[in-house]
Amino acid sequence: MADIKAADVSKLRKITGAGMMDCKNALQEAEGDFDKAIEIIRKKGMAVANKRADREASEGTVQAKVEDGFGAIVSLNCETDFVAKNENFVAFAQKILDTAMAEKPADLEALKALEIDGKTIETLVTEQTGIIGEKLELSYYDKVEAPYVIAYNHFGNNLATLVGFSKVVEMQVAKDVAMQVAAMSPVSVSEAEVPAETIESERRIGREKALAEGKPENIVDRIAEGMVKKFLKENTLMSQEFTKDAKITVEQYIKNADADVKVTEFKRFAIK
Repeated sequence: MADIKAADVSKLRKITGAGMMDCKNALQEAEGDFDKAIEIIRKKGMAVANKRADREASEGTVQAKVEDGFGAIVSLNCETDFVAKNENFVAFAQKILDTAMAEKPADLEALKALEIDGKTIETLVTEQTGIIGEKLELSYYDKVEAPYVIAYNHFGNNLATLVGFSKVVEMQVAKDVAMQVAAMSPVSVSEAEVPAETIESERRIGREKALAEGKPENIVDRIAEGMVKKFLKENTLMSQEFTKDAKITVEQYIKNADADVKVTEFKRFAIK
């Protein structure tokens, strides 16, 4: 058996991020060969990932960042709140986000295929599963590109938003709108962008509810349309009551700050 020194274990741990005993055992199995030890740890990560594939990764961290009119959100999930708050786990998610910011991938699969230090992000997530001992999953990525973009990261790192504007707007106004998206979870910027199938679904629900309540057939459609209007007011960003002043809508709040600015799009993601 090879003589494994503490310095070798420490070096391997620094390279892989694995625990002390895992590094020591890998070096012993590899008879001191560093490359073989790294491969052993990598395979262990894949084995653990396979064993935990059916586990639910319902905790994690959601992070958003903006730079020069480009914003990105990523969500890295794990199984427990304990891991979600671990500094190394959060730092790993941040490294993935930084890569997304630098490379601007088109979608989640493209992000997973990007490399960090010579390995794809997908491979690194699998390896970290073995190191941490919990199922990890890069579950979400999206982006916003606009003349001005703001990011909002909610306390606890389980919710983040991005909002794009047609021009530069006062920071506080942009932040208020991003927090509105976080708090009220609108389905679209305006009523015009709500999918037709969503509106039809709300109309159908309204009719069914009215009939179940015994309302006369001749007013059922009117009641359903009223429910659709209520849904659109409560669930489209521009029509929502502004959370800091319910007397005005979000659209009015923005226009009061700058009549020419418009919200171009937004993204919102929450783990819980």
